Amino acid sequence: MQIDTAAYQRVLGDELRSLRKQRGWTRKELNRRLQSDISLQTLATYELGTRQCSVVRLVEICSALGVPAHQVLARVHERVFGDAPAGHLPVNLASVVIDGRPQLLPLRRWAQGRLAQLVPGQSTEVHLDLPALEYMAQLCQLSTVELIRTLRELGNHGHR
Repeated sequence: MQIDTAAYQRVLGDELRSLRKQRGWTRKELNRRLQSDISLQTLATYELGTRQCSVVRLVEICSALGVPAHQVLARVHERVFGDAPAGHLPVNLASVVIDGRPQLLPLRRWAQGRLAQLVPGQSTEVHLDLPALEYMAQLCQLSTVELIRTLRELGNHGHR
């Protein structure tokens, strides 16, 4: 199995940032809860995925966030090594269009536009990479993790 270390770091950073934001904390607030003296710049580079985080440092950050590090790594692993091509999530446009959740309205409009461009017989499945998912999550005012979870649910239950 090939490991795309840059993608793995980005996804790990996204998970850490999402957990911090779910708690309504700034980086400064998270920093105050850490045992070690870590600069705010270092925390930012971990969250952006531009700097590798040691295992001990990761455990410390996760502990401050109140989440076991193994759970965070399991989510990262699932996002990076899921069934789709590395870093891509399969999305069925038709399932998105028929889903009525209000928070998915921007995604529904996008999916309707993409469906209208398809030629008859063309697959309604597209693959979204992490930057696209992050952008879509912002439009829907969801965390990237929440959007991915929602899209995976659609994929599993979209065609009953």
